[in-house]
Amino acid sequence: GVISLKILKFKGKFGKWICRVLRKPNYFLVNLDEIGSFIWKRCNGKNTVEDILKQLEEEYGKEKMKERMLIFLHMLKRNGYIDFQ
Repeated sequence: GVISLKILKFKGKFGKWICRVLRKPNYFLVNLDEIGSFIWKRCNGKNTVEDILKQLEEEYGKEKMKERMLIFLHMLKRNGYIDFQ
């Protein structure tokens, strides 16, 4: 199935306060596409980046999968969902 991630809008006190005052959530949902969901499910601390790439290429073919996966993993890391070296 498709995965939805909850992304925080504001981390600071002022932004959180504005959301409370306006009665708006301090997050928005991002629905991952099929490939993003495939990658997310494999970010479990056991798979290496190479493992995930191999599984991804076996499932969807090799065309541009490495670039797409790396962009997606960096987005997840930048938002604090995963960490890797």
